[in-house]
Amino acid sequence: MASAHSDELTALKILVAGGFGVGKTTLVGSVSEIRPLRTEERLTAASVPHDDLTGVTAKRTTTVAMDFGRITLHERLALYLFGTPGQDRFWFLWDELATGALGAVVLADTRRLADCFAAVDYFEHRAIPFVVAVNCFDGVRDHTAPQVARALDLDPRVPVVLCDARERASGKDVLLTLVEHVAARAA
Repeated sequence: MASAHSDELTALKILVAGGFGVGKTTLVGSVSEIRPLRTEERLTAASVPHDDLTGVTAKRTTTVAMDFGRITLHERLALYLFGTPGQDRFWFLWDELATGALGAVVLADTRRLADCFAAVDYFEHRAIPFVVAVNCFDGVRDHTAPQVARALDLDPRVPVVLCDARERASGKDVLLTLVEHVAARAA
């Protein structure tokens, strides 16, 4: 006999974090089944001393608060995605965004791998489960997942996956890996 609660939707809060220009807004937008909320503003001359555009010279906007999207993974399981801003000057928002989060995706760009160290440290120090997703821009896969894991000196239990943040199926696979990782840690 089915429980009276069998039709209830379980909603899980997930953060998408990483360095400036790594593809967080793109990932949230590519997987979201609703029109994503974006708080992007144009980069200005005032941001030049603060925003390193190495490897992302075509970038014209930046997230100043958060991105928000939603994806239903199962008829009774939805993920609410909160994309964090990537620049240090917006880090004060992270603690608020992290409140109640089940886990996180740390998006990484191997052209600027050091940019994801702060996000990895953030989640490690707060014991928030996370996966590292290497965004393979333009399909370029210069490094394997084990190479990235070694370079980041990750706990061997932290999954590292390769993805393309522009592709819905790829982003969904990253999120499924995170949910499975969280479930395994809880078990």
